[in-house]
Amino acid sequence: MKRNDLVENIRKKGSFLCVGLDPDMKKLPKHLLDAENPIFEFNKAIIDATAPFAVAYKPNLAFYECQGLKGWEALELTVAYIREHYPDQFIIADAKRGDIGNTAKMYARTFFEHMDFDAVTLSPYMGQDSVTPFLDFEDKWAIVLALTSNDGSQDFQMIPDKNGHLLFERVIKRTSHWGSPVNMMYVVGATRGDMFETVRKVAPRSFLLVPGVGAQGGSLEEVCRYGMIDECGLLVNSSRGIIYASLGEDFAEAAAREAEKLAKRMAEQLREHNVI
Repeated sequence: MKRNDLVENIRKKGSFLCVGLDPDMKKLPKHLLDAENPIFEFNKAIIDATAPFAVAYKPNLAFYECQGLKGWEALELTVAYIREHYPDQFIIADAKRGDIGNTAKMYARTFFEHMDFDAVTLSPYMGQDSVTPFLDFEDKWAIVLALTSNDGSQDFQMIPDKNGHLLFERVIKRTSHWGSPVNMMYVVGATRGDMFETVRKVAPRSFLLVPGVGAQGGSLEEVCRYGMIDECGLLVNSSRGIIYASLGEDFAEAAAREAEKLAKRMAEQLREHNVI
């Protein structure tokens, strides 16, 4: 998907919501467990319910890989379903891959050629040759981990160099020369809302994929105050707060309500920042 198409969809829907599709078999509504593929049935219902309010979906591959072949089948079916029924949606493989060049090329082919994702999350720790193979595909995106929302982000990402620049700043600066704002995004956690101003100094035009709003307690308003640009420049992800809003037979309706509430708050921010 081209950047212009993503921006247009954000403005059309008045939302920059990304719904995380993280189906845990232990949390699925019991009435789905007898289905041929419970994970896909769960995802399909969530997608149908939330598509009016979302512009992106982000399956976290760990929740599929742990189910073996059945999980991979569910993932493929999920991507195909979105492509067929909601072609305006931006689909992210939350895979956090990062390996040497030859291996990276195979990962890129997996997610872009075989499975038709729009973007893949990547760890840049192994350097340029672990990222650039994903940039060789037209209208596809590399989403580089920069400042994450977990507690362990302090271990490395916040280490300053002799000039006082934090490691995550250096990651953004270095990787920005490998791609551009039309094919590279950055993961920046909402739980680090005070750092978005710093992020925007080194990535003024890049889209940011923002986890941590919702169950992790990040502030949407703070993220927008420091991170929103004239083309929005944000995809804010919510997973558990939407898909597990109810564990009963009304799970899809509950997910729709939560997605709509969050989308309405996003529309307010888009208007406040003159994006729509």
